[in-house]
Amino acid sequence: MNRHGVTLTRVSLGIVYLWFGALKFFPGTSPAESLAVDTITRVTGGNVPENLALIGLAAWEVLIGVGLLSGRFLRITLLLLWLQMAGALLPLAFFPDETFARFPLVPTLEGQYIIKNLVIISAAIVVGASVRRNDAKTQRR
Repeated sequence: MNRHGVTLTRVSLGIVYLWFGALKFFPGTSPAESLAVDTITRVTGGNVPENLALIGLAAWEVLIGVGLLSGRFLRITLLLLWLQMAGALLPLAFFPDETFARFPLVPTLEGQYIIKNLVIISAAIVVGASVRRNDAKTQRR
């Protein structure tokens, strides 16, 4: 587990980001599509057209997925992930009627979808810690 855990975590995160991001390129296939578009609309004050918002988010998530899968440019990839996660958590505050059946203890399916991002955040912290550890190993050589 020690030898392969971080790599498996990074690859698993990459698959999730690539898959969920790719779905957003095909309208109507992502269960998070409308909530994501509504959130982007709220954050941008409605200045980004819905189709552009969805394509931009799809490209952003696919880029994160490719970065995680390749293991290259992990610092930039993780920065993009942190920014995406910040936006992904916003619907809990922006749209509590859609994310909770009874606030704050009974999330809707959409709310559960968002809350599971805590696992993604934790996994990204583990991957990020390995970047620092690998940098330290490289400097000692």
